[in-house]
Amino acid sequence: MLKRLFNTLPWLIAVGLVVWLLRTVPLQATWTALRQLTIGALLVLAVMNGLVLLALNGRWWIILWGLGYRLPFGQLLGHRLAAFGVSYFTPGTQFGGEPVQVLLVEREHQVPRTTAVAAVTLDKTLELLVNFAFLTAGITAVLQSRLFGSRLGAELMWPSLGLLALPGLLWIAIWRGWMPISRVVGWLASWSVWGKRPFRQHTLNRLVAGIRTSEAEATRLFQNAPLTLWAAFVISIVGWLLMIVEYWLMLTYLGIDLTPLQAVALLTASRIAILMPLPGGLGTLEASQVFALSAMGQNSGAGLSISVLIRARDVLLGLFGLWWGGRRLNLLRRRTQMNPSPTDGVFISTIAAHDEAGL
Repeated sequence: MLKRLFNTLPWLIAVGLVVWLLRTVPLQATWTALRQLTIGALLVLAVMNGLVLLALNGRWWIILWGLGYRLPFGQLLGHRLAAFGVSYFTPGTQFGGEPVQVLLVEREHQVPRTTAVAAVTLDKTLELLVNFAFLTAGITAVLQSRLFGSRLGAELMWPSLGLLALPGLLWIAIWRGWMPISRVVGWLASWSVWGKRPFRQHTLNRLVAGIRTSEAEATRLFQNAPLTLWAAFVISIVGWLLMIVEYWLMLTYLGIDLTPLQAVALLTASRIAILMPLPGGLGTLEASQVFALSAMGQNSGAGLSISVLIRARDVLLGLFGLWWGGRRLNLLRRRTQMNPSPTDGVFISTIAAHDEAGL
C-alpha cells in the first residue's frame, strides 16, 4: 500500500499543479501565443532541436570512440532517446534510463558491460557538470541584475554551487584513480546488515568489482586520451549554446519580447524545474515559466504557451525513444531465448520494468 502511494504521489502532485495553473492562468493569452506558430517556425525549431540532439549524442559517441568502440551514430542516437523516454516518463530527477543505454550498447554492439558503464558514467557526469555550470551562471546573472527584485536572495547561490561541485569532484576523483563510486558502494556493502544475507552480499561484491573495473577504464581514458574528453567537453558547451538559441527562437515565434538577460533567466527557471522529482517536470516546468514571466511583468498565459511547446517536443521524443527501446528490447529477448546468458534475464527484466513504468 505504501509503495503504491509512493509511486502515485508524484503523479498526483504533478496533475494537481497543472490543474491549478489551468484555473489561474488566462488561457486566451496562451492560445493567442500558440496561434502565432507557423509551419515554417515549427520546421526551424525541429531543425534546431535536431542539432541539439546531435551534439548531446556526439558527446557519448566520442567517449565510446575514445574507449575503443566506434559505433553507428544513428543507432546510438536511438539508444539515447530510449533512455530519455524511460527517464522522462518515470518519477525522478531525469535519471533512470542509463541502464537502457548500457544494455543496448552491450547487447547490440558487443561492447563489454564495464566499458559501456564507464562511457555512460562519463557522459552523464559531464552532462551534469556543464548543466550545473550554465545554471550557476544563469542564477548569478539574475541575482546580480536584481531581475526579480527582492524575491530571490543570494542564498540560492549555495545550492547551485554545491550541485556544480558534485560532478566536478567526481571527475577529479576518477581522473586521479581514486575509485570513488566503488568505494562508496563497497562501504555500503560492508555494513553488518548485509552479512545476514549472503546472497545480497555476494551480489554487492560482484557489483563493486564491476564498478571498479568501469572506473579503471574511465581513469585510463583520462590518462591515455585526454583530448577525447576535452572534445566531449567542447561538444557539451556547443550543445548548451544550441539549446539557448532554440529557446530564444521559441520565444520569438511565440511573440514574447524579452531582453537577453530575461530570456536566460526564463531558461534557467525551466531547467531547474525539470530537475524536480516529478515525471518530466510535469507541473513544475509550467509553474516556473508562468511565475517567472509574471515576475517580469509579462502575461502569465504566455508562460504556459512556452511550456506547451517544450512539453510537446519532449513527449514526442520520449514516445519515439520508448518505441525504439521497446523494439530493440524485443529483439534482445528473442536473442536471449535462442542463446540465453546467466545475467541477461535479470538485466533485461529490470529494463523492461522501467519501460512499462514509463508507459
